[in-house]
Amino acid sequence: MRIAKFISSAGVCSRRNAEKLIEEKKVKINNKLCMHPSTKILIKDIVKVNGKIIGINKSIKLWKLYKPTKYMCTNYDPQKRKTIFDLIPNHYPRVISIGRLDYMSEGLILLTNNGDFARKLELPSSNQERVYRVCIRGTPNFEHIKLINKGIRIKNINYKKIHIKFEKSVNPYTWLIVKLKEGKNREIRKIFEYFTWNIAKLIRIQYGPYKLQNLHEGQICEIKKIR
Repeated sequence: MRIAKFISSAGVCSRRNAEKLIEEKKVKINNKLCMHPSTKILIKDIVKVNGKIIGINKSIKLWKLYKPTKYMCTNYDPQKRKTIFDLIPNHYPRVISIGRLDYMSEGLILLTNNGDFARKLELPSSNQERVYRVCIRGTPNFEHIKLINKGIRIKNINYKKIHIKFEKSVNPYTWLIVKLKEGKNREIRKIFEYFTWNIAKLIRIQYGPYKLQNLHEGQICEIKKIR
């Protein structure tokens, strides 16, 4: 197995970030500095990241977390903002997030101890549907909703069709349910901004078969049945 994949499978970080760790000379194999992410290792080899021995988690575990607003989905933020990992109790094992939510968005974040499992759920080919409740100020033009649901091109970026439906109206706000599978960076915010829809709240309530349900802000719990 290649060292970058090993680090990812151990739940330390993604393969891309594993490559960065190697470039930064933070990875050792049998107490020798690892020089390249394609280096292959054996079962008996001892791998250290930042001086700590790591190993692959044979048992895949999955947790769900209610991310509050104003938290970053990263291990480290140069601006010293709070991250979702600040919410995880100290007795939990090392985990990585599956996908992200931006700083002002909230709701369901999945966490796992296995990098390959995280990658599997993140890949577009996995066809995982994400569901959001979005609150906007005012009432949207339903012709615009039809355009979005068919797929749209904005600033040379093609967005595949997503499904938006009306949930409820609470003056002066409108709540919408948004379902998508592509999940481009800040996709909902960019599309809504294009139509000048002012987002007051954006909550992810589902990722694939996993639902937020009655989880409270900042709360984390293990998902026993992994599908």
